[in-house]
Amino acid sequence: MERSSIQTFKQALLKARLPDRVSVRRWFAAYGTALAAACAVLVIVGMRDAWAWRDWRYEFVPTFTAAGTELKLLGLGIYASLCCTFLPLPTGWIVSAVATREAAVGAGPWTTTLLVATVGAVGSTVANLNDYHLFTWMLRSQHVSRVRKSRTYRAAAKWFATAPFLILVTFNLIPIPVDVIRMLATTFRYPRVPFAAANFIGRFVRYGTIAFVTYYWNLSWVAPAVLLGLAGVLGIGRLGPVAARRLREHFATPVVKEDTNA
Repeated sequence: MERSSIQTFKQALLKARLPDRVSVRRWFAAYGTALAAACAVLVIVGMRDAWAWRDWRYEFVPTFTAAGTELKLLGLGIYASLCCTFLPLPTGWIVSAVATREAAVGAGPWTTTLLVATVGAVGSTVANLNDYHLFTWMLRSQHVSRVRKSRTYRAAAKWFATAPFLILVTFNLIPIPVDVIRMLATTFRYPRVPFAAANFIGRFVRYGTIAFVTYYWNLSWVAPAVLLGLAGVLGIGRLGPVAARRLREHFATPVVKEDTNA
C-alpha cells in the first residue's frame, strides 16, 4: 500500500476515536416535533377532503387513488421517514403506488418522477439520520464501542475509508432490509452532512427509477416492487462475494513484526 493511503487510513482511525458532538436528544426532539406537525397536517388535509377513516380501512385503494396530491406526497414522506433499521418497513411499494397514473401526483412521467423521488428521498434520508443518531447513542456504551477494537471492524473501516461517499451512495441504490453500511459509517464517525447527502442521492436515483418505470409503462405498484426486490438480491449476490474476498485477503495477510534489535 502506498504511504499516502496508509496515512489517510491512520487519520481516519484517529478521527473515529475522537469524542463525538452529536446531540441525540436534540435530533429526536426536532424529529418528533416535525413528525407530529406532519401528521397533524395529514389529518387536516384528510378532513378537508372529507374522507372518513372507514373509507381508508375498508376501501383503501380507491380512497387513496381519489385523495389529493398533498395527502399522497405527505403520506409518502411520513412513511419513508419511519423506515429505518429498527423499523425495517419496505418503501418500494409506496413509492410505486404514489407514482401510478391513477394516483396522478404529476402531469406526466418527469413531473411525477421528480416529485415522488424528491419526497421519498427526503423521508428516507431523515430515517437514515435516525439510524445514525441511534447508533451513535449505542456506541456511547463501553460494551458496544469495543467493536472498534475488533479486527473485523478495522478491516471494514479500511475498506470504507477508500471511498466512503461513493460506498454510501451505492448501498442506498440497493434495496436491502438491513443496511450494515449505515452502521459502519456511524461507527467510523463519518460526518453527518456528507452522510445525509450520500443517502439522499442514492435514494433519489432509486426512487426516481421506480417512479419513472411505474408511470411510463403504466404498471401497478406490484411489478416495480418485485423488480426492486430482484435487483436487491442480484446486488447482494454481486457485492457479497467481493466483500467476503477482501476480508479473507485481509485476514490472510501475515503480520510483519518490527525487529526491535536492529
